[in-house]
Amino acid sequence: MKKGTKQATILESVLLAPEVRAALEASPRVHLPGTREELYRLSLGPEGGPVFSVDYEAAGKVITEATVTRCRNGIAVNYPEDYIRRRDPKCMHIADDRPSDKTRYRDAFGSDFAPVRQETLDWFATQELVVVPFKAGALTYGSPSLAIMPVNSSFFALALRDLSGWITFEELGEYTPRSILYVAPPFRHTHFNGKQVVVHNRSETLHEIWAYNLYPGPSAKKGVFSVLLDIGEQEGWITAHASSVRVTTPYDNETVIMHEGASGGGKSEMCQDLRREDDGRILLGTNVVTGEPYFVTLSETSELAPVTDDMTLCHPTVQTGDGRMVISDAEDGWFVRVDNLKEYGAEFHFERAVIHPDQPLVFFNLEGVPDATVLPWEHSLDADGKPCPNPRIVIPRRMIRRIINEPEPVDVRTFGVRMPPCTREKPTYGIMGMTHFVPPAVAWLWRLVAPRGDKNPSIGESSDAVKKLEHGGLVAEGVGSYWPFSTGTKVEAANLLLLQLMDHPRTRYVLTPNQHVGAYKVGFSTEWLTREWLARRGAGRMRASNLTPARCSLFGYAPTEITLDGQSIRRTLLMPNEQSQVGEKAYDAGAKILTDFFKEELGQFLTKDLDLMGRQIIEVCLRDGTIEDYEKLTPMYL
Repeated sequence: MKKGTKQATILESVLLAPEVRAALEASPRVHLPGTREELYRLSLGPEGGPVFSVDYEAAGKVITEATVTRCRNGIAVNYPEDYIRRRDPKCMHIADDRPSDKTRYRDAFGSDFAPVRQETLDWFATQELVVVPFKAGALTYGSPSLAIMPVNSSFFALALRDLSGWITFEELGEYTPRSILYVAPPFRHTHFNGKQVVVHNRSETLHEIWAYNLYPGPSAKKGVFSVLLDIGEQEGWITAHASSVRVTTPYDNETVIMHEGASGGGKSEMCQDLRREDDGRILLGTNVVTGEPYFVTLSETSELAPVTDDMTLCHPTVQTGDGRMVISDAEDGWFVRVDNLKEYGAEFHFERAVIHPDQPLVFFNLEGVPDATVLPWEHSLDADGKPCPNPRIVIPRRMIRRIINEPEPVDVRTFGVRMPPCTREKPTYGIMGMTHFVPPAVAWLWRLVAPRGDKNPSIGESSDAVKKLEHGGLVAEGVGSYWPFSTGTKVEAANLLLLQLMDHPRTRYVLTPNQHVGAYKVGFSTEWLTREWLARRGAGRMRASNLTPARCSLFGYAPTEITLDGQSIRRTLLMPNEQSQVGEKAYDAGAKILTDFFKEELGQFLTKDLDLMGRQIIEVCLRDGTIEDYEKLTPMYL
């Protein structure tokens, strides 16, 4: 990039470190695509398809990192290695000396990151590059940022821009990037033994993400999440790992529900319509012992309008001070996993949007035939011949049906947990009733631990096998369930989360299980029906007389009854200890598994840096306190 060229002139408006600017100036050519169409063409390679191989020289040979196939409705990106088709949970490394509980680069690799950082910039200086601006946190409230990568990986830049929203250098004007994302794929072979490595290098004013792989999950998606968490930690606010939806009942009552939980906890499902049988009935659950199905009938269900999908911005500039937290989406596009789409018709409106989009989309791990249509249920096959469990589609929010584009105040925060079956013969922690109301103190504990729960689809070989055995499959995902993406410390995250809960007293907190309730296999029907019931009650309003303490204090209160369209839900679905296949002995055994797990996980937070209120809440749990003890600390809003 020669001085005086158009590219150089544009980049002069961006304040960069001298060594970064030197790499750009030495590059043979720097592309600054001014439109999405231009970036899309770059993604298909110099010949424009039909299949473009993304190759790099590394370790003395040419390695294909990805292929990009030109299709009717977008580009299909596929990776030759199964390992690169999903995020490695151990890929994050911290290169700086700011506070962090995550793996330090020097501890993992025995040296400082600075030499590799400079080697990466030296490599950029020899490559034809694409440089794009973006906003971390979407266009309205996001922080101006920059991404640099080799031009043959332009599909990565396209996905990043679709997730963050399209903005140009001209629109940003002169700016200093709050974060910079660098992508250098061959370094995983030359420096990191083929592993995914994403290095975070933070200062108080700049968060660098050095991505040494071409799957966007750890960097363009969760790496940007890390940037938002870092900024929020410095400024005192949180980007929640949550979905949210505005529910409008048949009587035109509106309730906004924000759903959190570890992976597999039902975040995506919160925005999905409930499933009906062919005859219109709803299968609430099937008894795993007797095989008896339990159906309910609803003549009408509420209308759903999604607000956020995964990264929920709780930005201070949108808070109204009315006691409810106000949220907005931290993304302009969604990185949707479609492994649950097996055939035509499962999600009609979504399928139509991605099969006939108004602009070509980016598909990952889906079969792409040149100039044919990518179908969301045709997942690429892994080496073992089974469909890849992580097929993804990047879809702009504006293509989502009934999407809400304005900030919304939250009425109810629900928390989902995968539960195993529990029976007299095999007691487990799967004893949570269909719906539980909890005070903020208990809601905070669940968010500190964020249990992944039964047969979690994200648990792999990296999980703590010993802990899984000791606690019947329970593994903690960590603070807020966003901990895997945080670069800071657990205690600081815990303090921020507690402050958030205390600052919004007009929020109701609800727990809801999925997969099983005692001896009933329920899938996500309990979550969907809880959503329906909370909305029909008007933002989940309850009278204290309609609640009874759960047998396990970590579950707070159970409603004494739930009625939908004049049908009473079986009491045994609300209080599993009353199920004939469970009983109090099995319930208590499961409660011990759960409480022992919580105690083990919560001990690590008892440091001098923990907020005093947080310490008191954890001490209640450690001494097996009652729900009344929690309510003395944080009264429950009804």
